[in-house]
Amino acid sequence: MLTKAYAAAVQGIGAAPVEIEVHAVPSEDPRTRVVGLPDAAVKESTDRVRAALKNSGFKLKPAAVTVNLAPADLKKEGPLYDLPIALALLAAGDVMPLPRLEQVPIVGELALSGEVRRVKGVLPIVLALRDKGFKQVAVPAGNADEAALVEGIEVWPVRDLRQAAALFAGQVAPEVHTIDREAVFSLPPGGEDFADIKGQEAARRAIEVAVSGGHNILMIGSPGSGKTMLARRIPSILPPLSMEDALEVTAIHSVAGTLKEHNLIRQRPFRSPHHTVSDAGLIGGGTHPTPGEVSLAHRGVLFLDELPEFQRHVLEVMRQPLEDGEVTIARTAGTLTFPSDFMLVAAMNPCPCGFAGDPKRECRCSEPQMRRYRSKISGPLLDRIDLHVEVPAVPFEALSSKEQGESSATIRERVLRVRALQAERYRDLPGVRCNADLPAGKLQTFCPVDPAAEAILKMAMSELGLTARAYTRILRVARTIADMDGAEVIGQPHLFEAIQYRALDRTQW
Repeated sequence: MLTKAYAAAVQGIGAAPVEIEVHAVPSEDPRTRVVGLPDAAVKESTDRVRAALKNSGFKLKPAAVTVNLAPADLKKEGPLYDLPIALALLAAGDVMPLPRLEQVPIVGELALSGEVRRVKGVLPIVLALRDKGFKQVAVPAGNADEAALVEGIEVWPVRDLRQAAALFAGQVAPEVHTIDREAVFSLPPGGEDFADIKGQEAARRAIEVAVSGGHNILMIGSPGSGKTMLARRIPSILPPLSMEDALEVTAIHSVAGTLKEHNLIRQRPFRSPHHTVSDAGLIGGGTHPTPGEVSLAHRGVLFLDELPEFQRHVLEVMRQPLEDGEVTIARTAGTLTFPSDFMLVAAMNPCPCGFAGDPKRECRCSEPQMRRYRSKISGPLLDRIDLHVEVPAVPFEALSSKEQGESSATIRERVLRVRALQAERYRDLPGVRCNADLPAGKLQTFCPVDPAAEAILKMAMSELGLTARAYTRILRVARTIADMDGAEVIGQPHLFEAIQYRALDRTQW
């Protein structure tokens, strides 16, 4: 007997529907073959399925079974086909009729006990099935919140194989799972507060400039100066995620398998990989390509602490996502693209020992050591970081002060005002959300500079030997500073401050 069921295969952060055909013929030599480009996890599903069926009280007749996953030229990966294969096997083996099986797609991994386990990629799967016209979908109960984020399709949560069989047989009414999407994504910003930071007024100002314009920033300072504390508080002043962005970020984390049960991505991500991370861990890839840290930080912050400790080749692969806002991973089976529009925040010591330029502690590093340490960061990568900020040690008077600094809520209000100004200015430019996204060809249109300021910029280009990329980034930062002042035209103070934030262009690096 031939039976069909429907599921989906994850592709990047999207998905494609998969038709599962199960053909069972009575045989004294029972065997099961899975065809249609299955990976090892899919091939092993036959053992899990038979054990789960037996432990759930179902008895299969001896039969030769062929499972076909169509389209045959699409790679099928992971254990999410366990549940649809098990149900199709029940119907094809005449154990019980399941009239809903060809109408409602289903995904889920089976434990040997018959319990249905959570799987990766449910959000993009449900989106793809809805777009193909399906009105209902059955998912593991642990993925129900995630699936219910998608409007226009009913979500049926299933907990075990027996419940799923009764549901598809029409013996029980489906339990439709819903979620208040607006309430989920309207939570106030959490995390640590800038009010906890003592001193560091210049660094706080630079961070506000960076966040207001969506710019990348590098903080340079001795150990203990507060670079990590400052970085961890940046998400608290970022604008809230829109519903569209929140769904996109949640889809990325769903595919990567980093979503916890009932833990949806409501706020901007903050990712801080260790400096031992590989290029595949940072960018994404592997045998079965999954999103890397740059994609997990999409619409949020990627913090690289101790920047020169990262392998140089690992840092260099970030150049494309920093420039394009996406990562393309090419494999023989096809090409996948993951979004990676993030704010890069990096921190480093000025030298291996950390005390170069410190007025109170002596630096013990030799010149060759300094060169080796700094050579880990290439010029092209530095060019892609808009602000280079020195973060000095905090004096005792500031540390012992009982006066709190400005709160994240207050800073965030100013950031939102400046971001709203930019959104209105660039409303007719697709893909441009803030000043950091402004194409070089639009600088003259949107970054008018008064004559006196233009002379300063010309002198800075000559004296500092700035590249064309550094020139565009200085103009973008100056545009942000002018926006913070409410100025239409970029003036001398705005350019002076923007040039000041190129600390590594003003020193021998």
